[in-house]
Amino acid sequence: MKLASKLATAVAALTIATAAFAENPMVGGAPMFENKNIVENAVNSADHTTLVAAVQAAGLVETLQSEGPFTVFAPVNAAFDALPAGTVETLLKPENKDMLVKILTAHVVAGKWSAADIARQARASSDGFYHFNAVSGDALSAQVKGNKVYIYDESGNASLVTIADVNQSNGVIHVVDKVLLPK
Repeated sequence: MKLASKLATAVAALTIATAAFAENPMVGGAPMFENKNIVENAVNSADHTTLVAAVQAAGLVETLQSEGPFTVFAPVNAAFDALPAGTVETLLKPENKDMLVKILTAHVVAGKWSAADIARQARASSDGFYHFNAVSGDALSAQVKGNKVYIYDESGNASLVTIADVNQSNGVIHVVDKVLLPK
């Protein structure tokens, strides 16, 4: 009887763990694990190889592996590809590290902000936008259109959140379709 009880407990624990995993979306063809940090998950996404290379070149790996919490608006490879020709290659050069850090940290916000939290703030504001700052100090704004959340950079360029609420051990990632550029 004790073995049956232990087996039932193990099955229940596995069911709970599977249900919790199922809530976190796949990104770039890879599962995202809530018990791994932002970097540990991002390196497995086929859609974020450019972002990972940029984070490494900028020396931000250790920061994004720290306790946080952070909210990261993570541009996909296609977002970097849409920048003018040569931009990414130029930014990855050691002499441009400061600009690369500025751009990457314009995608990071202190705290763990779910898409619902961001949307609630935007809907509650008088102008329909939630205004907040990235860790770079740059201004960002969020707007809800229908059931979609858009993040705007300082120049007013909109980036659609395509996959929201990818929970991490040290924050949350929202996949976006454009690179947010500081002025």
